[in-house]
Amino acid sequence: MRAWLQALDRAALPATAAAAPARLRVATGLYTSWYLSRRVRMFRRIHRTDPALFAPVGPVRVLRRPLPPVLADGLLYATLASNTLATLGVAHRWVGPLHAALATWTLSYRNSWSMVFHNDNALVWQTIALGCGAAADDPRWSLGRRDVAGPSWRYAVPVRGAQATTAAVYLLCGVAKVAGPLGWGWASGESLRSQIAADGLRKQLLGEPAAQLGVRLHRHTALFRLLAAGSLAMELLAPLALADRRVGWLWSVSAFGMHWGIKAVMGITFRHQLSGVAFLPFFGLPSGTPAPASPVTAAGRAGRLAAVALTGLAVSLPLGRITRALRPRLRPRRH
Repeated sequence: MRAWLQALDRAALPATAAAAPARLRVATGLYTSWYLSRRVRMFRRIHRTDPALFAPVGPVRVLRRPLPPVLADGLLYATLASNTLATLGVAHRWVGPLHAALATWTLSYRNSWSMVFHNDNALVWQTIALGCGAAADDPRWSLGRRDVAGPSWRYAVPVRGAQATTAAVYLLCGVAKVAGPLGWGWASGESLRSQIAADGLRKQLLGEPAAQLGVRLHRHTALFRLLAAGSLAMELLAPLALADRRVGWLWSVSAFGMHWGIKAVMGITFRHQLSGVAFLPFFGLPSGTPAPASPVTAAGRAGRLAAVALTGLAVSLPLGRITRALRPRLRPRRH
């Protein structure tokens, strides 16, 4: 039993170099800087929107009314500043969690004024995983020099956290489809085909260019059946990407291709996913011979168990919602 637990421990949190989470931190920080800085003017307009349109989501639900625009602007600028410091690895123990909290608030506050942009979820959760983990210990990727002993399970924690939360986001997307009015019938492709047609028609009515590829493919029902079934399988099987490094690579490439296909057929842009940054965590864990074992203290064992539990929690949190959503479909019919 002990040998089995040790093998599971090494598989879940392998000895990882400090550079692995550090590279992810820098890539995520650079993307966040680009994403937010280009939208400062838009965010400022949103902060001055009619308060009657304010519908708080996520942590913003603690508010009954919008923040004063000047305060909302200040939190946006604080997010940009903390992102710069987090990307550079400055005082990561304090700046990392602070930036994760500010980024979560800023994007949630933005979504409280309009439609909820679910494509922000993976970015927020990856920022939290990297901000609250040991992701700035490698001096080559962080300001300031630190004494890094060598590969450690601690550096696998933020990578695993980013992987698990991303998989959970896709899993919930698949569950939302299955729990909808069509159920498993969503895989027939008719809903996807109708959605693409409605999106193209809406854009044309509003004077926007519609995705011509989607218009040309509309008559090919078999193709949409294949696309719908493939995307649904990719979402529902996302947790398998955590089980094996190669499966994670395959799933990441498939998801990356799916988002570029969505852009080509529907003209919808999921920027975080299209950039490839969203899938970098699945290429961050080591391969080959693990680092030499070192004595593990009681505190170390407790830390490892806590890390594994937190990683599992990121995927298991949706299970309650999944069970409630599918319960009517799982009950046997009474005759």
